[in-house]
Amino acid sequence: MNTQKKFVIKGGRVLNGEVEISGAKNAVVAILPAAILADEPCIIENVPDISDVDISIRILRELGAKVTYLGPHTYEIDARGVNSSCVPYESARKMRASYYFMGALLGRFKHCRVSMPGGCPLGDRPIDQHLKAFKKLGADTKVDRGMVDITTANGLHGAQIFFDCVTVGATMNAILAAVKADGLTIIENAAKEPHIVDLASFLNSMGAEIMGAGTDTIKIRGVKYLRGTSYAVIPDQIEAGTYMVAAAATGGNVLIKNVIPKHLESIISVMEKIGVKIEQFDDSVRVSVDGPLVKTSVKTRPHPGFPTDMQPQISALLCLAEGTSMIKEGVSEQRFQYVDELRRMGADIQVDGKVAVIEGTGKLTGAPVKACDLRAGAALMIAGLAASGVTTIEDIFHIERGYSDMAGKLRALGACIEKVTVVQKETGTQQDAV
Repeated sequence: MNTQKKFVIKGGRVLNGEVEISGAKNAVVAILPAAILADEPCIIENVPDISDVDISIRILRELGAKVTYLGPHTYEIDARGVNSSCVPYESARKMRASYYFMGALLGRFKHCRVSMPGGCPLGDRPIDQHLKAFKKLGADTKVDRGMVDITTANGLHGAQIFFDCVTVGATMNAILAAVKADGLTIIENAAKEPHIVDLASFLNSMGAEIMGAGTDTIKIRGVKYLRGTSYAVIPDQIEAGTYMVAAAATGGNVLIKNVIPKHLESIISVMEKIGVKIEQFDDSVRVSVDGPLVKTSVKTRPHPGFPTDMQPQISALLCLAEGTSMIKEGVSEQRFQYVDELRRMGADIQVDGKVAVIEGTGKLTGAPVKACDLRAGAALMIAGLAASGVTTIEDIFHIERGYSDMAGKLRALGACIEKVTVVQKETGTQQDAV
């Protein structure tokens, strides 16, 4: 007997009210491993309730760290007891960001053994730039049967690292490995995303010497000791953008709280071109629609450009706009896997390589669909909210990797959505709402 969780959405409800944004997934999945580098306990606040955090905490405990839940969204991590530099395969394969344990463990122990990462199936996302950075810092790397072995003969030393392409993961891993290396490390062609700045700020609060995070050149002077700290993770810009699009797709009026508006500039710019009204405040934005949605063209780029993690969501919104829109994917491979699912809901989308052409129909119809990755799942949630009829979304574990209680937050805004457990038996299927 198998069980599967699904979201069931009755569309057509207008979203109104307020929603609180959680801590940033893309920051916390690097900050949690970074605590391994601390020589004293750390308290991390504003931690989102998502499955990627659960996996990270499980890995920390498997390595020997003491992780204590202090209250809502707050954990204390005491990594002084970490006694292993090997991340178990079963845990690592469930999460793409498990590769941050490479940099953290290498920085502490000067060697590590980590399984090749899992996560969303978004095409070929190699770790060659990560390994290039480790080699520059003095490590030898070997990939054998899905395991990455990284060792150093004489410890890590400062180096000049130039990335062949802008890469968030490799930039963060290089920071993690270099923060306790001997001498000065200079990272050029570094990624500039807010979560890179957040990781650097967390490490600096412990006594690291990292300069230039948020620019394309980062300088790190290695230190011998990192003290404990208390640190709050930044708000999640992609979660905020997702709720902004959901509000617009339903013609609603929603105040989105606990955000950093500057991090949302590229999202706000595109949405305003589509005809969405956005008011900005110190730590919140209000999204409303008082006219028709209109076509536009969007190209995803590294920060500060429009984020690839918002591409599926904005595509769902453009299905509801008037006219022909074009989306060009400039960052990730195979980001258009969700298109077939939107077509099941009546979307008119044609894909040619990294370009999607969307003929806005102004409406979508509920249908059974399947989330193929995290952001695709968010796009289907948005489509289901705006569609007429009932939408059932399978494989919602993808969504729960990066969104904290998405169904609950949407219900609080007026959505009609349930999370159901489907029990499949040989004689039939039974559903129970949970």
